[in-house]
Amino acid sequence: MNFHDVRFPTALSFGSVGGPERRTEIVSLSNGFEERNSPWAQSRRRYDAGLGMRSLDDLAEVMAFFEARHGQLFGFRWKDWTDFKSCPPSENFDALDQQFAVGDGETKVFPLIKNYRSGDFSYARQISKPAPGRVEVALGGDLLEDGMHYDVDYSNGLVSFYVAPPLDAPLTAGFEFDVPVRFDTDRIEASSGGFAAGEIPSVPVVEVRV
Repeated sequence: MNFHDVRFPTALSFGSVGGPERRTEIVSLSNGFEERNSPWAQSRRRYDAGLGMRSLDDLAEVMAFFEARHGQLFGFRWKDWTDFKSCPPSENFDALDQQFAVGDGETKVFPLIKNYRSGDFSYARQISKPAPGRVEVALGGDLLEDGMHYDVDYSNGLVSFYVAPPLDAPLTAGFEFDVPVRFDTDRIEASSGGFAAGEIPSVPVVEVRV
């Protein structure tokens, strides 16, 4: 897949607007009831990078980043400041934050997962772009050491254990992560005069599957 493993400038993504979207198909029946279905098992995130720009220098930095990605051609990492940790944004992540698997005595490789819970319902989101060096893993509540007990592939979010975790042992992790995205336009329109007058160009960004 066309993907550059670089992060969009975090100071500029800080002021952006965006979040998850779902696709729901709704059919209204003649009796007033509805049938609802979704063709998407996973949500998809969208952002507007233009809202994070505060100066012409910021605009120049975004344009340089856009040109280096060849517009929509190459994906990149994006830090979503509202959702970039295994814990709430105001807290420090911990190896017990998220249970991402249970050992079966045979499997050695598992994807990182972040669980979103509300009441009795939950959604498991696979984390494909953990932030390099920002992952901690525990087995049965005991903290493990990266490079001694496991390795993390930061390009796809897979955790590989040197020895298969034992049967029924809970695997938990704490981490920071990025969203794999691409620009959702092949054109950025801006002028120095308009920008100085408060006209901020729209720079849409959309999540991609990797």
